Amino acid sequence: MFRAKPLLALMLLMAMLASQAGLALESDKEQPMELAADSVDIDESKGMSIYRGNVDLRQGSMQLRADVVTVHQNKRNPTKIIAEGRPVKFQQTTDNGLVKGEAMRAEYEVNSENLVMIGDAVLIQGKDTMRSDRIVYDRVKSVVKAGAAAKGKERVRISIEAPGK
Repeated sequence: MFRAKPLLALMLLMAMLASQAGLALESDKEQPMELAADSVDIDESKGMSIYRGNVDLRQGSMQLRADVVTVHQNKRNPTKIIAEGRPVKFQQTTDNGLVKGEAMRAEYEVNSENLVMIGDAVLIQGKDTMRSDRIVYDRVKSVVKAGAAAKGKERVRISIEAPGK
């Protein structure tokens, strides 16, 4: 049976991923959601939904692709979302242009509104990039941490295009 709550939680993940570089298009949230996966297992007794195989989620300008997406719930309210892939890829058009990103794993804690990108994490907007083994974005405080500041082990590499180019 189709469940809207897990899909809404997954959309929160996508919005959090893209919001690091700017606001999502206002019209995105009003667009229909489309989800495709090779399979889905929904276990309401465990509060878990698992989407497997070529997971492709879209809403408006937002798109997330992963191998596996797991949505944890408590009383049908999403609490944690984990996307895994080789890599997880996302993109979204924002007020500041197209934002793309990827990581081997993305975790979103709904209550804390922290997004953690783990393993070869990359955020790209235009010609600007941020790379590290771990990038943490606090949506409420609009704070980004990467590398050691995010409990990662690798140095952060940032490339910013010169103004006027």
